[in-house]
Amino acid sequence: MADNTARNAASPPGKGEGSSIVDKVLDGPLTGLAPWIFLAIFEGPGSTGWVSAVALAISVFFVVADRIRGKQLKILGAVDVLFFAGLFILHFFLSVDGQVWLEKWIGEIANITLVIIAVGSILIRVPFTLQYARDMVEPEYWNSPLFIKTNYIITAVWAAAFAVAAAAGWYGDAVLDDSNNIWTGWVLQTGAMVCAIKFTAWYPDHVSEKAIAEHEGAETGSTGETL
Repeated sequence: MADNTARNAASPPGKGEGSSIVDKVLDGPLTGLAPWIFLAIFEGPGSTGWVSAVALAISVFFVVADRIRGKQLKILGAVDVLFFAGLFILHFFLSVDGQVWLEKWIGEIANITLVIIAVGSILIRVPFTLQYARDMVEPEYWNSPLFIKTNYIITAVWAAAFAVAAAAGWYGDAVLDDSNNIWTGWVLQTGAMVCAIKFTAWYPDHVSEKAIAEHEGAETGSTGETL
């Protein structure tokens, strides 16, 4: 029983086991990152208007889907809507030179915004991954110290990944003057995101196994002392 509690506190099966495929997809943190991923893939010369419009539509879709399903409004989802609505409106007021500037730096602006979201959510004590994790577990685990600490760490890893992507993009644009450089524009940035995704999938199980091992060790020691 204690072993199950330790496992569930870090990576509870909870609601996810009985959820539909649609729910499992919509409850993951990648839904909040979907519009940013779309932007990263399709942004380019002359694309700011339609890319920001599609990204805004994606953002609104996931926010509305959450509300229809009775889920809480998430920090990342709300910022998604505000950011892409602002970007869509802004591009109508920019001069030709302004458009060119924005197209060059939009990747860095997006990644820095994500760093601010991740770090800011930690500072206000609501790490953004925690809101998505709570959608996939029973409420009894929401305030577990192990569950909360796990999401602080996962959110920090995402913040680091966004920072790496921003730095790589800046180096490609400012130093190399090549927005399409394969290393700074794609390999390093994609690698940082993949590492964060892999860590998000691996770390809860790692924490669970560690907690169970420590609990079993404590029980063994206690039994030995009693004997």
